Amino acid sequence: MAVSADQHRIVCHLDRLLADRGMTLTELADRVGVTVVNLSVLKNGRAKAIRFSTLTAICDVLKCTPGEVLAVQQPDGVAGDGSAPA
Repeated sequence: MAVSADQHRIVCHLDRLLADRGMTLTELADRVGVTVVNLSVLKNGRAKAIRFSTLTAICDVLKCTPGEVLAVQQPDGVAGDGSAPA
């Protein structure tokens, strides 16, 4: 079953990762080399896509894996990593 871009179930955990590391979104944007606006769109679940190079840079800066940044929310509303929906 295909899912349209407007109906994706990908959740982003940037808020939690940034809080855990004591880092601001502005600092992450500067270190990754993207705009705060673009990271905000990703963080707030409004992104339609992310470049692998951007995801790699985010993971490098936050010292994490893509699975810690993004998860698939199951149809029942539970994120694939077991956390509550964002």
